[in-house]
Amino acid sequence: MTSPHVLARSAPRRRPIAFATLAALLFIVPAASGCSRNSSSEAPASASDPVIARVNGVDITQGDLALAEEDMGADMPATSPEAKRENLISYLADIIMVTQAADKKNLGDDPDFKRRLAFLRNKLLMGYELQREAKTALTDEALHQTYDEAVRSMAGQEEVRARHILVDDENEAKSVLEQLKSGADFAALAKEKSKDPGAAEGGDLGYFTKDQMVPEFADVAFKMYPGQLSNPVKTQFGWHVIKVEDRRTKQPPEFDKVKDQLEAYLARKAQTDFITKLRQSAKVERLDKAAEQKN
Repeated sequence: MTSPHVLARSAPRRRPIAFATLAALLFIVPAASGCSRNSSSEAPASASDPVIARVNGVDITQGDLALAEEDMGADMPATSPEAKRENLISYLADIIMVTQAADKKNLGDDPDFKRRLAFLRNKLLMGYELQREAKTALTDEALHQTYDEAVRSMAGQEEVRARHILVDDENEAKSVLEQLKSGADFAALAKEKSKDPGAAEGGDLGYFTKDQMVPEFADVAFKMYPGQLSNPVKTQFGWHVIKVEDRRTKQPPEFDKVKDQLEAYLARKAQTDFITKLRQSAKVERLDKAAEQKN
């Protein structure tokens, strides 16, 4: 069953909504670059990957430039396209020159280097495999099926739109309630009194479903009618005075508006399922644990 939270919006002061998967165990594997190439192993450049520079006999191609840009990422200074291109070519040239100097010293034979190289190879290969699993899962049929399941699970789900004023103690909340009953404007009083980040918006929380709020808050809000004020409500955040503005049946967002979320969900699920399956069939021996038990 697809989680309805695939289509959920975030909201202030709400309980975290997350996919119930092992996706948090996965880590992003950056694309590798800076791998040295020497003239003896140099593959000829193709017409689709033209040579743009040559350093000590080693070609730099347009494809190398793309890898270098991906590798540098956010470290790239904000410059014009021409300056960026020159910086990337200089970066690649430095890699080639330093690598050639290291090769002359046989640093590639160093055991620590070989160990790190093997680790990076495995890490990169894992990234490629997980990307392949994600790509395979992202079919139009799977996206629409996941969307339809999420929409069905949301059918008839009620939403409430409410404002609230959050204060530190019960007496202050009672004082706020008395001011509201005496005719004070809720939005203005929220801006003045509330310690919630949404105070600037007059305490407006927008529309939310019951499971998007902490239980103490939701249980009260979903029993109220539009225009009603609550008695002070205590939660982990403090004391709230709630005003319900509207109630409605939740309307699912259009497919195109949540397509990116659906793709992210299916990609993570495919990767998680793949790793879970491998774990179930793998033989993992913890030799350190065995040694600890003997001692």
